[in-house]
Amino acid sequence: MADGRKVRWGILSTARIGLDKVIPALLKSTHSEVVAIASRDLARAHTAVAHLGLRSQARAYGSYEELLADPNVDAVYNPLPNHLHVPLTVAAAKAGKHVLCEKPIALSAAEAEQLRQCPSDRIVAEAFMVRYHPQWQRARDIARAGELGEIRAVRAVFCYHNVDPHNVRNQADIGGGGIMDIGCYPVVGARYLFEAEPRRVVALVDRDPNFKTDRLASVIADFGYGRQLSFVCSTQLVPHQSIELMGTKGRVEIIIPFNPPPDTPTALLVDDGTTLDTSLSRREIMRPVDQYTEQAEAFALAVLGDKPLNWGIDDAIRQMRVLDAIFASEKSGAWAEI
Repeated sequence: MADGRKVRWGILSTARIGLDKVIPALLKSTHSEVVAIASRDLARAHTAVAHLGLRSQARAYGSYEELLADPNVDAVYNPLPNHLHVPLTVAAAKAGKHVLCEKPIALSAAEAEQLRQCPSDRIVAEAFMVRYHPQWQRARDIARAGELGEIRAVRAVFCYHNVDPHNVRNQADIGGGGIMDIGCYPVVGARYLFEAEPRRVVALVDRDPNFKTDRLASVIADFGYGRQLSFVCSTQLVPHQSIELMGTKGRVEIIIPFNPPPDTPTALLVDDGTTLDTSLSRREIMRPVDQYTEQAEAFALAVLGDKPLNWGIDDAIRQMRVLDAIFASEKSGAWAEI
């Protein structure tokens, strides 16, 4: 085991997801420590270090390049805007760092292919934290055990409401929009639950007339052998999220699939259709889990050589190919092959 050893993390930028979610989670990881935070504004880096209570253990840098040059940094977390994911991830890997990069890992599959430039001895992974949460693992285990019969459908919704023109999610030229930000989660979720790759997709997309970003999308993905994913994602609807895996004998619903609270229990609903109001469904309670901590711990153990990651660059490229096909279908109005 790697007990006593720690991966020394450097954080690229003071992005909110890092400050609010990932860095606090890293600090709870047994095999991780945060030793550096970089921003293009040195004052903001210092403020982040102070805000997180890291003054005695983390350095503040006024450029990303300075952090990448730090020999005391083993791994980098990259939560920069989408258009900076690939260039900074490649730069970090070439500087000898392992990289956990926020989703989506690129603006396109072609850009994601550039990640193959990363040295083969550096671990590079896309930060889909949901795959490390026990509720997702349990849902897949139930399906694998045959309780649901033949698995045929995944149905999902992921929506929020954000009309701030200054928010990166509403800036089309740097990879904003709902499909890239949250539509990627039903896609990766179906790939995880089906344990397969989709063959083609069809999409209906509505774009904001000012932002030019996709604000509402409905997508169907064909996974072959009668298996389908259907989902809705939106940046301008009432906040809501859900996902269910449906088979010929039953279904599993993850109650809060994408943003489960880290400090309270969550639940799975296992339903065989006996009643339509779910009153006789089985509810499985999952212990409180910080999925970002689970992700950090898995990544750290891979860096330390204890347990390899299940997902790396190849998986991230396959994920981007699906997103590419969704946008291709939007333009053509027809099915797009993957």
